[in-house]
Amino acid sequence: MKGKWASGIAPRNFAWIIKDQLAVSERPGGYARSHRPVRRHEEIIWIREQGFNRVVSLLPSPHNLHSYDEAGIVSVHIPFGPHDGAQEVLSDLLPQMKGWLDAGERVLIHQEELSDRLQGISAGYLVFAGLVTDPAQAIAIVEQLNQRQMGPIGREVVSAAAAMVTPPPPKSRSKSHSASTTRSEGRSGPASRAAGRAGPRSRSGRRSGPAGG
Repeated sequence: MKGKWASGIAPRNFAWIIKDQLAVSERPGGYARSHRPVRRHEEIIWIREQGFNRVVSLLPSPHNLHSYDEAGIVSVHIPFGPHDGAQEVLSDLLPQMKGWLDAGERVLIHQEELSDRLQGISAGYLVFAGLVTDPAQAIAIVEQLNQRQMGPIGREVVSAAAAMVTPPPPKSRSKSHSASTTRSEGRSGPASRAAGRAGPRSRSGRRSGPAGG
């Protein structure tokens, strides 16, 4: 029993989004009136023993931050409450998350509970980082990992994250193709006019694929 408590206990609704890299949970110690300092202590011990380098709190308030500091865990507070705009929060959070994870950190993100916003951020990061190209697929993955459906608020967060992904620039035409088009446009008659019309349609019809991860 002593060994069990020495290693702590996992926070409720803990789940890996990216195995051994990115995880989510409810607030260590419980949320609202169910919060217990002793339970918080045990869960933070578990977080430390699992090798997490950083905890990101999305709570409106700075609760728990001093406890992470005391345990030697780096903490970051990025409030994401009901009145905070998703685009503003994501533009701050997602690039930092990518930097931490690319640097090899193990990151845990939490709100008071495993909320729609937290699920939306999880799926949104998969899209933002290029790990999943289809937002609907990212939503399905996170729903399966967390064993709960994502509501409209979470889906809006995913859409906001997808809007931050910059599509790759269109490929430039080769010199031979340009020269061929120039010669075709210099000819007279119906054939040259048809080629001139086909050129723009062909170019606009090409699509660059989404960045993969």
